[in-house]
Amino acid sequence: MSTLPEALSGQGGLLAESVRPSEPSLQDGLAQAAARGPRAAGRESEYALLLEMILEGSRLHYGSPRVVRAPDPDLALLLGDQLYALGLARLAALGDLAAVSELADVISLVAQAHAAGDPLLAEAVWQAGASAIGWGVVDGYQEAKVLARQHDLRARQALREVTRPALLEQAAS
Repeated sequence: MSTLPEALSGQGGLLAESVRPSEPSLQDGLAQAAARGPRAAGRESEYALLLEMILEGSRLHYGSPRVVRAPDPDLALLLGDQLYALGLARLAALGDLAAVSELADVISLVAQAHAAGDPLLAEAVWQAGASAIGWGVVDGYQEAKVLARQHDLRARQALREVTRPALLEQAAS
């Protein structure tokens, strides 16, 4: 399995030049937990890597990247967009169009949550989205996303209720 730093270094260009030297074992717990779900069975390492790419893209947009350094905010946005595109392209290549749609919703809802100054909602969106990608959509998930789009105060709790416990535990550690 390729680690995120290795995969990004292999891209070449500015993205490769922006990879921080890091421990080869650096992995995102949320991505790893989602990749253990039955929807990713047999392709766990690929799901983990593409989710790490998209999560790092989100971190570049909102301020706490782990693997890519971008001292300029405009560059951080561009590199974040590139990581979103790389991760989504890998997912589309796997033929998982349902997960592509879910991640598009996650990216949009996370942007909305951050624009509203609610990073806790953004975190809940990521957890529920990762759960849907790894284990599938459960009853109440679509309604929870509607609450998030409406900036309803019940959205965080509704998203937590549709998130697999393993992902909530991973996020807490």
